[in-house]
Amino acid sequence: MNMHAARTASGADTLRTILGISVLAIRWDEATALLNRLIAERRFTKVSFLNAHNANIAYTDPAFAEALDDFLVLPDGVGVDMAAKLLYGAPFPDNLNGTDFVPAFLKASARPLTVALLGATRVNAEAASAKLAALAVQHKFVVIHDGYFSPAEEPEIVGRIARLRPDVLLVAMGVPRQELWIARHIEAGHCTLPIAVGALLDFLSGTVPRAPLWMRRMRLEWLFRLWVEPGRLWRRYVVGNPLFLWRVLKQKLTGKSQAAEASR
Repeated sequence: MNMHAARTASGADTLRTILGISVLAIRWDEATALLNRLIAERRFTKVSFLNAHNANIAYTDPAFAEALDDFLVLPDGVGVDMAAKLLYGAPFPDNLNGTDFVPAFLKASARPLTVALLGATRVNAEAASAKLAALAVQHKFVVIHDGYFSPAEEPEIVGRIARLRPDVLLVAMGVPRQELWIARHIEAGHCTLPIAVGALLDFLSGTVPRAPLWMRRMRLEWLFRLWVEPGRLWRRYVVGNPLFLWRVLKQKLTGKSQAAEASR
């Protein structure tokens, strides 16, 4: 199921294009209902999230951008909200960041589901599985494998997923590896909803700390993450955020010039 089919299924004809990536503008409860409906109807749908960092990668990586074109993409973070306001006059209806949205979606899904986890370290994946099992007791959680495997191991991992046939497959390998891996290896016969979840399993395990709630409410979680891991994340935020906004501004100006040209 591609993004356009997902848009139709949601009943919301609202896509916002951020640096060439189509993102669904949808409220939190509508997104939960949409994913539950897709599972109930067994409509295979790849799911990802767009934030400023992902958008920057897609801007310079055609393979990643092409892969995302076949995902249902949800908005994540203050960066894409600023972009939507600049380009469309209003932010996205809700911030559907995967770290908060995915656990809340699973908790809210009343129908018992089988949820598979793939990625992170084995210890973190097991700890995340236990956390999710306590949060959403109605579901069955299964750790397939950690995220550190060789190409030679892939057939067995994909085979395990196909044998389990989970309703939801959480893939935590980082961007863009996780989306590209889903695009290349996961089809309708493997699961219903493969979701690219980034560092979710690390957060759930407690290994990587979340920002305090007040910082999250002020949309400053990126600043907390930068403080915790400056060596790894400085380029993503200090360089990446201004670069993202410059690229969005260029998109806006290009769009305006094209509109002016068309009106002549």
